[in-house]
Amino acid sequence: MNGCAYIHEFIDIIGHQRANYLHHITANWSPIGQEERAQKCFGVFAVLGSTGRWPQVCNLWEHDSWAGMARSFEIETVGAGAQDPALVTWWGAAAQFRSGGLDRLMRPAPWTRTIDELCAQQINAQCYAHDLIRVRPGADREYLDRIHDQLERRTPPGFELIGAFSTAMAADDEVMLLWAVRTWQDWAAAEQAVTDGTDVTWQPGDRQLVVARQRILLVDAPLSPLRTHRQPSRADRTDWVE
Repeated sequence: MNGCAYIHEFIDIIGHQRANYLHHITANWSPIGQEERAQKCFGVFAVLGSTGRWPQVCNLWEHDSWAGMARSFEIETVGAGAQDPALVTWWGAAAQFRSGGLDRLMRPAPWTRTIDELCAQQINAQCYAHDLIRVRPGADREYLDRIHDQLERRTPPGFELIGAFSTAMAADDEVMLLWAVRTWQDWAAAEQAVTDGTDVTWQPGDRQLVVARQRILLVDAPLSPLRTHRQPSRADRTDWVE
């Protein structure tokens, strides 16, 4: 059973700085987060602009528990401006690449695999489908249970569900699904099935629970664990020194 707690982030990028941010957040931040806060990188992704807001990055961080996340917040908020004073230089560098963002705290479905489990299984994908789904207030767990029970018939060819989460500190009305998509042609075939009316991802019974949904496509950063099958390390750092 997955007892972790997660931070989901949409980060707005300044101009043409997305590649710099992808490196800075994985190589220069993630090793610190692992060492000082026991925070693992689940994934860092570029949002494909044709499918969502651009230029934008999506980050997903994994803590071993809510208590573990609280310890991280204790470290984060000790300095002036509610920022860890040990990271003043890092924050300054990051400010060159990003202008802001929107974060969510998320609970995993109990059957969602941790990033260590996914790395051990060496998940491979050319892209990822990120579904943000609004359900009736209080129906998030019911919807995730339905996904789990019907997963075999809900999964298009070439797709693999690697994350299922509900938003915490809300009205229990939002779910995020993350699908690893083997090839771009597998994605195209799934979208063609929607056009043809033969899509399997969304079942007729979902209409009882689902209020709204949006799918965007993501591509993982060069040092994202789902691509490298390991956590970023200090050996990956090239452009910043504490």
